[in-house]
Amino acid sequence: MRRTTKHLPCRGSRKTCAPAARATATVSSVELLSYTKTVASGRAARKSRTTWATATASLKQGTRTAIRYPANGAALPALIAADSGLIPTPRPPTRGAAIYGNTRTCRLTTPFLCSRAFVNRSPILAVVVPFENPRSATLNRLVDLVAADMERVNTTIISRTGSEVAMIPEVANHLISSGGKRLRPMLTLAMAQLAGYSGDGHIKLAAAVEFMHTATLLHDDVVDESDMRRGKLAARMLWGNEASVLVGDFLLGQAFKMMVEVGNLHALDILSSAAAVIAEGEVMQLGTAKNTATNEDEYLAVIRGKTAELFAAACEVGPALANKEKAEQAACRSFGMNLGIAFQLVDDALDYGGKSAKLGKNTGDDFREGKITLPVVLSFRRGSESERAFWKRTLGEGKVEDGDLDTATALMAKHHAIEDTLGRARHYGAIAKDALALAPDSAVKQALEEAVDFSIARAF
Repeated sequence: MRRTTKHLPCRGSRKTCAPAARATATVSSVELLSYTKTVASGRAARKSRTTWATATASLKQGTRTAIRYPANGAALPALIAADSGLIPTPRPPTRGAAIYGNTRTCRLTTPFLCSRAFVNRSPILAVVVPFENPRSATLNRLVDLVAADMERVNTTIISRTGSEVAMIPEVANHLISSGGKRLRPMLTLAMAQLAGYSGDGHIKLAAAVEFMHTATLLHDDVVDESDMRRGKLAARMLWGNEASVLVGDFLLGQAFKMMVEVGNLHALDILSSAAAVIAEGEVMQLGTAKNTATNEDEYLAVIRGKTAELFAAACEVGPALANKEKAEQAACRSFGMNLGIAFQLVDDALDYGGKSAKLGKNTGDDFREGKITLPVVLSFRRGSESERAFWKRTLGEGKVEDGDLDTATALMAKHHAIEDTLGRARHYGAIAKDALALAPDSAVKQALEEAVDFSIARAF
């Protein structure tokens, strides 16, 4: 085997590997492929040249490294194992030798498999990377489980948007009926089920959560001067900024009214505190707008406030209604918080690599509005002086020219900013799932875990 083989050591996390399934193949060359869950999306793995020293070092460190064996020829990819010093050097095999490996797209569902393989009774290191398709993740199970309660929530939402002031229901229903996923109220309902709550208070609280979310969208569109929302013209484009802000205030008032009607002070405290934190997050975002010096910690603080806090509160109020122990309530809150962070990070990535139909707004809006999101933070800090000057001109000074969005996207690709943003999203998604690890296995728990997968799979 020639040492010019294309390969790339893995950038993924370190974990203990499960045994691989047996497969028979003949081999002619070996490629080290990047292993991230982006690779697991079914797309062709990214390849580039690197040194054997780097490749073997990554094996010694235990990083995830994929080895692909094309099914033609006879050369053995033993050099990697031998150079790494992990296992003895095997003798060259005969043509058609059996190995533990896989020559085509693996159909197994385990994200990462590896094993020791034996060729002519000599061990080599064989790694299998299934190319899973995360696009299969859906909210269907969650939707089905809360369908009956969600119908009551929708009825409540419609009734609470009524007003003698004709413009209020017009503006509110324009956004409420525009096809949003209603993920946050569904989380409230599902967490109430998970906690074993048997009353009716979760219905009004779920409606209150949706009203809070809708109000923030109406306000955001004014602050950001957005033209589209959920694939339609933003309310401010039809009724003006003043009407959008005031109708948002009306919905917040209705949300708090429903919280009081439920009569649970702890739930009221959770959601009212969330409203204050969300407002703080929005103000923090104003402070980071156009500020290219923003670092990752500062940006994560923004999205914890403006996005993840409502996810956390939506997930916490159900167990609060059921009077669950503080540890259980904290676990549900942790699930929502980390899901919310993952959700926003995927949105950040989609703004530069998604489609308008999926986003519900124009792609590149964050760039045009001078928003500092994680892909920008990573690209700016990893870039050259000239590249940082580009970001300062376009985002810091707002001097955007034709073709600048394409340049921004190219720089993000160069520095793997989108890829790493999605990697962070997967990390927070994993934390969200771990938060529910102690909850008994149930259909609701499984549906909540699938909601995490769905939130991340939107990127694909």
